[in-house]
Amino acid sequence: MLDQRVLPTRVEWIRYDSAEEVAQGIKDMVVRGAPAIGIAAAYGMALAALHNQDPLKADQILRQSRPTAVNLFWALDRIKSLPENTFDEILNESKLIEQEDLKMNLAIGKNGATLIPANANIMTICNTGALATAGHGTALGVIRSALANGKNIHVWSCETRPRQQGLRLTAFELLHDNIPFHSIADGTAATLMAQGKVDCVIAGADRIAANGDTANKIGTYMLAVLAHHHNIPFYIAAPTSTFDSSLPNGSLIPIEERSSEEITHIEGVQVAPDNCPTFNPGFDVTPGSLITAIITENGVFHQPYNFA
Repeated sequence: MLDQRVLPTRVEWIRYDSAEEVAQGIKDMVVRGAPAIGIAAAYGMALAALHNQDPLKADQILRQSRPTAVNLFWALDRIKSLPENTFDEILNESKLIEQEDLKMNLAIGKNGATLIPANANIMTICNTGALATAGHGTALGVIRSALANGKNIHVWSCETRPRQQGLRLTAFELLHDNIPFHSIADGTAATLMAQGKVDCVIAGADRIAANGDTANKIGTYMLAVLAHHHNIPFYIAAPTSTFDSSLPNGSLIPIEERSSEEITHIEGVQVAPDNCPTFNPGFDVTPGSLITAIITENGVFHQPYNFA
């Protein structure tokens, strides 16, 4: 895996040889992004089969790595449903999951690009690009597709505290693709909206409940509220593998609380007082009522949402 924890200053790869190691890589955020987590988990099951490890134990370990992104469980359920669960069968299914995700992302980009004005300042949060998926991306994929269609795009990329995936990873991808952008502190979003400098907001998703309530990186709900106040369209871009129709609403989505050190330390350097209490949820839930449209590979859906 490409170690996303050290980007953009270093490019390092980590080799994993067991399901347990893959699960730890997911937990430690060596790989992150809901679709990429699902793909990694599938390959983790292939490693378990390669080494004749107990498939039930490997499945359980991988399921416990992170609780919010439903793609993890979706991918593991696909592997679990295979008739024989041989190494070749699991490896082929893992490759298929990866290939399907790229196709879904390209379709999301195509569908979402139709919503973007010819000249657009787009705000986004976290990283929803190639690093978070099998390629192209979800929310960032919409931006890529709109640009490819000849639209004049500028991106406001929220830094996304506390791990700064927007500043480190999205900026890395935008620079690589020569997409015009500015990185901003999360607290700058309201000012830009009030000044009329934001035409739409596009975010990704880690889990979407049946009524459209959407879990995504912490701070997404804040952007949705601000966009609603300023009459700015707020879009979610996600593959159907991110939908969880078993949950009627977002109050039932499990929200991961992460280490306090993500807040109290920056790159390993302590910046908070000793014994500083913290509250560090990795995600929040945006009500479907605040989401203008949900962009998927199967089309663009509008309120009222019913994905049951």
